[in-house]
Amino acid sequence: MQQLDFELRGDFITLDALLKATGLAHSGGAAKAMVAAGKVAVDGREELRKTCKLRAGQVVALHGARVRIVAGATAATATSSSCCDPAPRS
Repeated sequence: MQQLDFELRGDFITLDALLKATGLAHSGGAAKAMVAAGKVAVDGREELRKTCKLRAGQVVALHGARVRIVAGATAATATSSSCCDPAPRS
């Protein structure tokens, strides 16, 4: 299985952008199709939201590849919430 580390340049990256940036999808449209088809998991759970926000510490897996999101030099401190969990409402 291919293992990749992806360094964030900000607080988060969307799932479709990550797939394209790592070369796991050849285009943004292909990335969105992969997610819609249920071929992508985030932290071990199927993820169907194309623009799910990924933060440092999360792991994305698909067809023989794993991408670990790591904080970059300019990234703010990561939060412990998962993109797969609904955000609390005020």
